[in-house]
Amino acid sequence: MKALVLNGIGHEFDFENVDIAAPIGREVLVDVQASGLCHTDLLFATHDFVPTPSVLGHEVAGVVAAIGPDVAQIRVGDHVVGSLAQSCGACARCLSGRSFQCKHPESTMRRPTDAPRLSRNGAGLYQGFGLGGFAEQALIHENQLAAVPKELPFAQAALLGCGVVTGAGSVLNTANVSAGETVVIFGASGVGLNAVSGARLAGARSC
Repeated sequence: MKALVLNGIGHEFDFENVDIAAPIGREVLVDVQASGLCHTDLLFATHDFVPTPSVLGHEVAGVVAAIGPDVAQIRVGDHVVGSLAQSCGACARCLSGRSFQCKHPESTMRRPTDAPRLSRNGAGLYQGFGLGGFAEQALIHENQLAAVPKELPFAQAALLGCGVVTGAGSVLNTANVSAGETVVIFGASGVGLNAVSGARLAGARSC
């Protein structure tokens, strides 16, 4: 398949042929229909935060093409969006509703003894946030996917996994806004507007 590969810090993304493995365990193979370019992707491409070569892209939406034998929540043909939050679903934090603070996010990835999800000429590629949406297909653990209505356009759906999570999450999970409190949000961009939505969900007082 074709993918945008970051071969080195400060390099441009290279359009290359990449191999993707068949799904195992709880992995889901997604035919990518939309993938947003977040500033975090640009940050990773210009600063030494992630290994290279890598396939980035964490705002991803698409259609499920295949599933691993242990997948329980997702079906072939579902429309899905990815989430950059990697959660095991079984630790105390996940079970208490704080999956964004999961103690074992590595459980959403393959073990070191497994073949890599993404490879090029036999060598593994790093998969940003366990998603790697800058490609024709993405192989993702089902805990990082959510099914969405098929009427939802893919371009808008792709934003749910980052802009919505970041904006609303900052209000609900970081600021812990309670009903009746007043919230001030600077900037009405995608993240800012979703912070407003999060404040409404939390019951913040209207001014």
